[in-house]
Amino acid sequence: MIIDKPWRSFAKSVSWRATGTFDTIMVSWLVTGQLKLALSIGGVEVITKMVLYYLHERLWNRVSWGRVMPAKGDYEI
Repeated sequence: MIIDKPWRSFAKSVSWRATGTFDTIMVSWLVTGQLKLALSIGGVEVITKMVLYYLHERLWNRVSWGRVMPAKGDYEI
């Protein structure tokens, strides 16, 4: 079984957040027609979505649904 290393997951998270923020800025620019406002919206969005994602992850850590204990040796970081 191939398992991602933590740094790969971190890099994917950062690249996904950058993609999402870029999308928000572009949509905001198209809707408002104002680049400065679009950049402001994107700046706020990147912070709020990181906070929401963190809270979402912490809540999911409390849910046992879908979790299994791997057999010894199945998972290594």
